[in-house]
Amino acid sequence: MDTLEIKNEVPVVANDDFKVKNRKGEVVPPDKIRKTGRRVKGLPAMAKVEPFILETRVGSSNYIKDSLKTDRIDAYIKEKREKGLTNFTLMHVFVASYIRAVSQKPGINRFVQGQRVYARNNIEVCLVIKKEMSLESPDTVIKAYFYPDATAEEVYYQFEKIINDYRNSPGGDFDDTVKFFSYIPRVVMRGAMNVIKFFDYFNMLPRFLTKLSPFHGSFFITSMGSLGIPPIYHHLYDFGNVPLFLSFGTKYRKNELNDEGQVEKHSYVDYTVVTDERICDGYYFASAMKFMRSVVRNPCQLDKRPDEVKKDID
Repeated sequence: MDTLEIKNEVPVVANDDFKVKNRKGEVVPPDKIRKTGRRVKGLPAMAKVEPFILETRVGSSNYIKDSLKTDRIDAYIKEKREKGLTNFTLMHVFVASYIRAVSQKPGINRFVQGQRVYARNNIEVCLVIKKEMSLESPDTVIKAYFYPDATAEEVYYQFEKIINDYRNSPGGDFDDTVKFFSYIPRVVMRGAMNVIKFFDYFNMLPRFLTKLSPFHGSFFITSMGSLGIPPIYHHLYDFGNVPLFLSFGTKYRKNELNDEGQVEKHSYVDYTVVTDERICDGYYFASAMKFMRSVVRNPCQLDKRPDEVKKDID
């Protein structure tokens, strides 16, 4: 199905036209948007039929593995830390680069719900964290919200606030909701989940639930490097609507010959991406992934906003 052609985005001038506004014309913060997305109706016939052929997100997954030379990235991270962003890491570079890719290739921020393709109104990034790095420390999922003109520093401060708030005061709506469901008898739980999945299929779940859910979002990122292991191919979830999962591993060094035949040491990191192929065709995905890779390799461009933000098709 990789030869499927889907119309590209329509460019707009870099202003606030791509942002959601209230009735007064004021820009709504990305975490306050009530409607997750709008249905994309301008797709070719095959793109509309494909979700009925490939019914599940797992069954529609494509797997990509690549590696990056990180010498320039490491210097960028060092510069940020010297400026006071003490916890700035490769994770922030990856997230900011994905957001920048959405600004130019908005089709990768679509999602499939109930065999229909939707364009998301904001960018929702999901991340699993622990209060502390120990076997006993429980996992939780945090979610950060952005518009596609966000800079690397805005990504950093947004995550720092969310992570520090959680670690200073563990719990919160997500943990409380999971704890509540854990007390429900399994027969009742199965029935409740069937009801939730029914409403999820029709994209009718209340917004407060999708904001809590780690299965609803634009992009899920996980660092295997913090665990000291290579990146895994993390599956997508059939429940919810996350269409893209990125995992990156620990850095390593390689000896290479330069043009003069001398041995040089360079740092590298491997990463994997799992995508839902139904949201856009293979050519579009390849273009978006190459663009994102070029941004990661040259992260200085993330210090300013994009010259223009492109809007997805209607």
